[in-house]
Amino acid sequence: MTALPSTRPPADPSDQWSLLAARCPQLTATMRRYLAQQALTLAPRTIEAADGALRRFAFWVCDHDPGVSGAADIGRAHIEAFKLHCHDLVSEATGRPLATNSIRQRLRLLKVFFDRIIEWDWDDAPPRNPIIHGDVPPRPEPLPKFLGDDAMAAFIHHATTEPDPLRRLVVLLLARTGMRVSELCALPPDPVVEIGEHHWLHVPVGKLRDDRYVPLHPELVDHIATWQADQAVFIARHRRLFADDIGPLTRDRAARMVKRIAKRAGIGHVHPHQLRHTLATQAINRGMRLEAVAALLGHKNLEMTLVYARIADRTVADEYFDVTEQVDGLYQARLPATAEGPNMRRLREQHRRMLGNGWCDRPVDMDCHYETICETCSFYATDPTHVPVLIRQRDHARDHHQPGRAKIYDQLIEEHQP
Repeated sequence: MTALPSTRPPADPSDQWSLLAARCPQLTATMRRYLAQQALTLAPRTIEAADGALRRFAFWVCDHDPGVSGAADIGRAHIEAFKLHCHDLVSEATGRPLATNSIRQRLRLLKVFFDRIIEWDWDDAPPRNPIIHGDVPPRPEPLPKFLGDDAMAAFIHHATTEPDPLRRLVVLLLARTGMRVSELCALPPDPVVEIGEHHWLHVPVGKLRDDRYVPLHPELVDHIATWQADQAVFIARHRRLFADDIGPLTRDRAARMVKRIAKRAGIGHVHPHQLRHTLATQAINRGMRLEAVAALLGHKNLEMTLVYARIADRTVADEYFDVTEQVDGLYQARLPATAEGPNMRRLREQHRRMLGNGWCDRPVDMDCHYETICETCSFYATDPTHVPVLIRQRDHARDHHQPGRAKIYDQLIEEHQP
């Protein structure tokens, strides 16, 4: 493997583009024009990543083939050579080969670049994209790392007793809201709003280009109010909730705070995103619906949230052992099949539990994990004779400001209205 070259381009991106413009003016002009167009619709961090990927490729292609003058000159052979180059690189910082995710990002951003300039019919565009789908490595999908209940309990205890008010507030907010650390650093001066009887934290537009409201623990409401009063001057100056005499809170500084609390708790290295993973896993393990977890974390779709369902160890274990006990019962001494008459067999197969507004088709040997929310259970059934009861339950939900329950009853009434 070859190490990254010791003679590096200038550190400043503008200086790098200036150097590239002198070496390959047409390619540089096309790439910068593309970035200017994408900056109109994409997030700044996405543009920053694309800018870096294009600069790296431009420097490489200028060295690899000085005959390249523009993007239209780049062909399949260049991409195949660049892929080998990426796999041969060794980072001077880590001494290890480039991570698969880094290679994937570079090739994916390059592919999008060629896709767009071809779609836009630019003069300096190749006749077809030299990067095909198979060139981009698949995304590695390791399970998120989360803290066990004992480790998280120790972490929360030391965060709560932390004497430094900023460190205490930052770490508790990350642990109790599941925010991304970038979202926390970007919180405006007064993000707390009161809706109904509860306080909510308004999380501004972030990674997925949307904002959301997160419920706040009363203890956090008090901590935020105290912090706002003590640091009013710096908060106003920097227009961020988390700002002090050092300046606005940065991602690195927040990560160091989490690491410090984890060290005091004796649970090893912990990074901020692990707190987000832990909150999601604990919530699913304790019965929180995937839709609610998705809303809490700001996920666009349930596929993102389903990752946590894969690691919901307690739920998986409980259900596994529940089923195991039932399966083991099949191998115990039983009456012969002929001892069960047709009436007994029909009663067993059609077992139903009567409810106030219908009945439950759950098998007799299966425990119920839903308790008072039968209407959302897959074993729940009803018919038109129970519509009057459903209407009264729907009205009760509306009177008590429970739109979610009211919507469930509305759907059941509509389906079974005679």
